[in-house]
Parts: sequence; C-alpha cells; structure tokens
Amino acid sequence: MARKSSERPRSKADWQVQSPSRPSRLADQLYGQILDRIVSGALPEGEKLPSESQLCELYSVSRPVVREALSRLQADRVVISRHGSGTFVQRRPNQAFSLLAPIDDIAGLMRCMEFRIGLEGEAAFLAATRRTEADLDRMKRAFDELEKVIARGEVGSEADQAFHVAIGAAAQNQLFVQMMEVLSEHTLRGMELARTLSLRQSTRRLQLVQQEHSRILAAIAAEEPEEARNAMRTHIDNARLRVLSDSIEP
Repeated sequence: MARKSSERPRSKADWQVQSPSRPSRLADQLYGQILDRIVSGALPEGEKLPSESQLCELYSVSRPVVREALSRLQADRVVISRHGSGTFVQRRPNQAFSLLAPIDDIAGLMRCMEFRIGLEGEAAFLAATRRTEADLDRMKRAFDELEKVIARGEVGSEADQAFHVAIGAAAQNQLFVQMMEVLSEHTLRGMELARTLSLRQSTRRLQLVQQEHSRILAAIAAEEPEEARNAMRTHIDNARLRVLSDSIEP
C-alpha cells in the first residue's frame, strides 16, 4: 500500500543534490538522479516529488529540462502525475538495479530501448516478407541457444542479441544491420541488465521473454508481417518495463 505523502517542504540539504552538467544530457542526468533517490528508498512509493519550480531550484536547471525528465519517468511508469495534486512515486525498482548499471547510464539505456521498438519492429515486419530459409534457420539456431542458456540458468544476453541481429539481417536491408551494429553496445548492455534482473527475480521471467521471442519467430516463419511487427514492438517495450519492475509481468 502506498505510503501517505509527506507535505513537508524539502530543502537542498534534504536532497543533497548535484547539479547536472553537460547541457545535451541535462534531462538524462536529472532522470537518473531522481531515479536514484527512488531506488535507494529516499523517495518511497506514494511520496510526492517537489514541484517543477522546486526541482528547477534544487538542481539549477530550466523548467523544460525538469518536464522532460519527469515525462520520461512517467513513460517508464516510475512516477505518476495527478492533475492538480503533483507527481508521485508509482513504484520502486529493486535495489539490485543500481548495482548492475551506473545510474547515469539508465536514461540512455531506456532511450535506446525506446528507439529499438521502432527500428526492430520494422525489421521484423520486413523479415516476415523477405526472409529466406537460411535466415529462418539462423533465427531458430539463436532461439534454440536461448533455450539452452535458460535451462542452464545463465543470463544469455549474447544469444539474445544474436536472435535480434538475425531478424535484422532477414529484413534484407543493410541499413537495418548497420544501425543495429551502431547500437550493439547499448543493446547488449540493456539486454544484460534486463536478463540479469529477470534471472535474479525468477526463471519465470526469462521464460516469459522466451515466449515473446517464440511469437516473433512464429510470425516471421508464417510470413505474417503485421503480427511480427507487433510482437517485436511488444517484446522490446516489455523488456524496457521489466528493467524497472519487480513483478513477473512487465
């Protein structure tokens, strides 16, 4: 049950803030700093965040930066905005989350997943219309390897990435392959984080991930492009939400 929010005004001393730097990353850094307070328990579930103007003063940033950071936290279902009341902590990710990835990197990883929803959704759509039997065999081999790592209780991020890369190649458009190569480091780190957290929680979570992979593979094999696109988009969006949730379902 959510704890009743405290209405006591918070000072800079309460927050022990460090003003974000590097203007191009201000919103990402503010996102990370607020998220860190939520993960640590300094901002418990149900707690009301300072107002936009208070956050501007606390972190020495502009209102647009604050709004962007809060918007991202809302999109990730970490906070919720209540009209006329303010913004409140909706859920607290597991503390293991902060041990597995530097908090400053989380915003970038989340945005990478967000971008992948569009990129890989279209790759899956095209793969379902253009894939060859050799492409399908490559996807099945990667899928089978994922089955083995789950059975062994391993993370399997490399096998997961191989599955996605195989789908990108099956789109028969080199630009998809090149873009996935550009994102490969971020993608692998995101998969490592998501799968490690899932493994720590329950093997059931990794089995759910594998079920999502199975739906993607089945749609591509059956040459159903819309189903393939939707299955891929849902899978990556669920992965993004699983990173920030302790629940079995995303």
